[in-house]
Amino acid sequence: MSQHLQSVRGMNDILPAEAEFWELFEEVVSVRLKSYGYKPIRLPIVEPTPLFKRAIGEVTDIVEKEMYSFEDSLNGEPLTLRPEGTAGCVRAVIQHGIANQATQRLYYMGPMFRHERPQKGRYRQFHQIGAEAFGFAGPDVDAEQILLTARLWNDLGLDDIRLQLNSLGQPEERARHRADLIVYLEQHQDLLDEDGKRRLYSNPLRILDSKNPALEDLCAAAPKLIDYLGEASLSHFNGVQQILKDAGIPFEINPRLVRGLDYYNLTVFEWVTDRLGAQGTVCAGGRYDGLVQQLGGRPTPACGFAMGVERLIALIRESGGEPAPRGTDVYVVHQGEAATRLAFRVAEGLRDNAVEVILHCGGGSFKSQMKKADASGALFAVIIGDDEAKTGEVQLKALRDEGVAQQRLKAGNLAEVIIDKLLDSEEEEA
Repeated sequence: MSQHLQSVRGMNDILPAEAEFWELFEEVVSVRLKSYGYKPIRLPIVEPTPLFKRAIGEVTDIVEKEMYSFEDSLNGEPLTLRPEGTAGCVRAVIQHGIANQATQRLYYMGPMFRHERPQKGRYRQFHQIGAEAFGFAGPDVDAEQILLTARLWNDLGLDDIRLQLNSLGQPEERARHRADLIVYLEQHQDLLDEDGKRRLYSNPLRILDSKNPALEDLCAAAPKLIDYLGEASLSHFNGVQQILKDAGIPFEINPRLVRGLDYYNLTVFEWVTDRLGAQGTVCAGGRYDGLVQQLGGRPTPACGFAMGVERLIALIRESGGEPAPRGTDVYVVHQGEAATRLAFRVAEGLRDNAVEVILHCGGGSFKSQMKKADASGALFAVIIGDDEAKTGEVQLKALRDEGVAQQRLKAGNLAEVIIDKLLDSEEEEA
């Protein structure tokens, strides 16, 4: 007996009922992004491996052990399934000269891939919606992106998400902090875990972001990067904070917030929650002014963020905010050759008027078809038999309101009647 094939562990199917909820979620997010001037861009899932090594940094968990990389058998080119979206977006704006066309606000959505041990909220194929703004040097766009996400949480009915802020300053400021941080950590090497010892000289800043509770006191007492910021970096950080204060957005400054990617500078931020266990970050981002030039483009200031779709949907459900599944408008039931021909004309006529219709296929008795009509969630059933076909009429039955009598009416009047009933239903719900 052949073995049933299964999906790859950590790469999950999104079945129809759940996929409909995803579509609603993506629509809400897209509408909000567009309201702030962001335009969609669609990016490849596979990119050249050197792109991520140069952008993310070779001494990072993502590049060292999480990327799905392989060699193209046709030409030997090293390729990688994208582990994040910013690098590919920057590559695209450089390749097509978009960054040279004044300022740009772009957004994208889709799957990302990281080879990790799957657990709740952390999958090997996961989905992100990301936004990137190019050509804005001041703190205004950093703050605007945070205001955008704050407004989005309100759109989604989420109120238990906290904002954390930090500034990573500029490379030369980080270099001075890094040197002092290494000296400090060297004095306490016996307290470091294996991961910390491995990062001590390659990426010591990431030790401060460790989730190991045994390192809590050590990291709390370490030199703080914010104490090494110069006047310009502090002014930028204060500018972000002032806009948020003016808008009434509460936040906390987290000096241990460093992000796991090498390209960040100045502002970094995360939206976090306590309601999803260990995977509590639902949105994260910050400024990366040097990345466009680093990847071969002109010097271009930039700032962006990405949100985890799976985590946000889990949070919406945990908060009781999942919408009830919505059925179609009309289910057309029919039996007999002439009735079937009329049923097709009726269904297409309703669709011409933007009415959602399921036309029964596969035959069956009126009783069995009506059961399927009811199970479909449709608001109305249109019933056509040979008697109706002879007179060009249909039967209209309300499936969600037993108090409404079944109607017999001319097929040509059906669209107008149904549209009126749908409008009345929407007004009652409002």
